[in-house]
Amino acid sequence: MFGKLRIVTKRAGVCLAAAIGLFGVAGAAHAAEVLKFAHVYETGIAYHQAALRAAENFKAKTDGRYEIQVFPASSLGKEVAINEGLSLGTVDIIYTGVGFASRAYGPIGITDFPFTLRGYDHWKAYGKSDLFKELANGYKEATGGAEIVALTYYGARHVTSNKPILTPADMKNLKIRVPNAPAYVMFPEKVGANPTPMAFSEVYLALQQGVVDAQENPLPTIQAKKFYEVQTNINLTGHITNSLITVVSGIRLAKMSADDQKILKDVLQEAATWASDQIRTSENELADWFRSKGVKVNEVDRAPFMAAVKPALTGTEVPWPVEIYERLQKISD
Repeated sequence: MFGKLRIVTKRAGVCLAAAIGLFGVAGAAHAAEVLKFAHVYETGIAYHQAALRAAENFKAKTDGRYEIQVFPASSLGKEVAINEGLSLGTVDIIYTGVGFASRAYGPIGITDFPFTLRGYDHWKAYGKSDLFKELANGYKEATGGAEIVALTYYGARHVTSNKPILTPADMKNLKIRVPNAPAYVMFPEKVGANPTPMAFSEVYLALQQGVVDAQENPLPTIQAKKFYEVQTNINLTGHITNSLITVVSGIRLAKMSADDQKILKDVLQEAATWASDQIRTSENELADWFRSKGVKVNEVDRAPFMAAVKPALTGTEVPWPVEIYERLQKISD
């Protein structure tokens, strides 16, 4: 009797183990598919908050079948690494600057060059244009499938200094820190300044110690990095209108249904619109905020600066044909 009981008990154990195994397989089948969204920006700024909004909305709209995990502040690598991650399949979504993206496809970087965009309204119209769609497709082909799904406003770049900068002559021999990329070097070169590439993390100390005389960045960045503490003037040159693009890996998209791809693109586009609105609102409020801190905020006639740069935008220094520049200029604000 005891032998039979042991056999029954053993069989019951086997059945229970099998049931648990089947339950585990079923549970795994219904586990959320995780997408990795990487970027280099800090958690306190609008771009990161927008990424979190996209993650929340994507999970809700796919009934939990998908999740997006957001990795800010270069936690999955700096910009080179996360761009490479798209082609390796180790990263699914990234923010990157159009200037950086131009390493893969030159024409997509046109709006990171000085005065190619007239301002925010022109930027907004460009984002809805056939030209932007064509350049995004060119980038997709050049990268083997990485898809630009959204454009985010980063801000207009302005020069800070310890004197007013009102004309190109005021920039003569000015030692100005810029990012190490042709788009950012062009403006100071064409107005007679001395562009000085330098790591972003070193800029505050370099300004404080007089290693450089000036720097240029959007107003929210000037505030966040406290450059106004070591510079007396903010000059509203608006020489570059910066953008971020949201890029999704072609490897990831190939694994998703058309419906899920659309949901993903929709939530990322909504997030980009939200972040753009946040940055634009901040820009509109910051001039007065800086003035309240005792900083001189100087209105600038941009026309002479634009005239100094324009010949280079249709010459041999730029990575696009003249036709693309002309089409961009024809887009109405």
